[in-house]
Amino acid sequence: MQTTIPTLLALDFDGVLCNGLVEYFQTAWRTYCQIWQPLEQIPNNDLAEQFYRLRPVIEIGWEMPVLIRALILGIEEESILREWQAIATKIVTEENKNSGEIGSCLDNTRDEWIAKDLEGWLSLHEFYPGVVEKLKQLIVSEVKPVIVTTKEGRFVRSLLQKQGVNLPETDIIGKECKRPKYETLRMLLAASGAGTIIWFVEDRLKTLLSVQKQSDLKDVELFLADWGYNTQKERESVTQYPPIHLLSSTQFCQDFYTWKEGRRKREEGRS
Repeated sequence: MQTTIPTLLALDFDGVLCNGLVEYFQTAWRTYCQIWQPLEQIPNNDLAEQFYRLRPVIEIGWEMPVLIRALILGIEEESILREWQAIATKIVTEENKNSGEIGSCLDNTRDEWIAKDLEGWLSLHEFYPGVVEKLKQLIVSEVKPVIVTTKEGRFVRSLLQKQGVNLPETDIIGKECKRPKYETLRMLLAASGAGTIIWFVEDRLKTLLSVQKQSDLKDVELFLADWGYNTQKERESVTQYPPIHLLSSTQFCQDFYTWKEGRRKREEGRS
């Protein structure tokens, strides 16, 4: 079975190309200390690891320090995975906090850190194995890579440039664009013209489902990166949402014809 390859590959950044978990935790911890003012300003050794495991439940930035609060309160990880939104709302309500103010504090904390020590902040990000080489291959291929991310474009550019990856500024579409990713994909499709084949790699299932709901984007191939910020339950549920494909990091670094192998084998097994 022949696989059509994309002409444009849209890629999320955090959780697909870059692992920013250490930065997420450090920024969240600094914010937590400002808001809850714990006596101990140094986190215990287990807290960061718990936060990394639970990062997939976070949808909006203000939730990160609240997740730390939940862990310090002793709320079980399974409960957090199962009912995070209810837990986060309860903590904010019962402790008389404001999600908007927490979010602003988080943003200000990060901005101040960046202003004082940009290199130190950038150093807390690392690229997943093989992705830098894949990007460099794509840049000189017939497939156009475009970054579609909620991270600010200037930081994405800095991180990529440190790895020797130089994408045109117009091919990094970041937080500053202030639109949902399905809107960005729609614009890319319109700008690229007839015959454009877009594949989109994202680590958040909810984002892919929001794209899937757009009838005019039905021809965009969707891939869930199984190495990113998602849970085992989400990865297993992909079969319920065809034509979303589950993509491994090994497949990502290989030729495009391997990207749909998992679904193809399942379909062949049912035939």
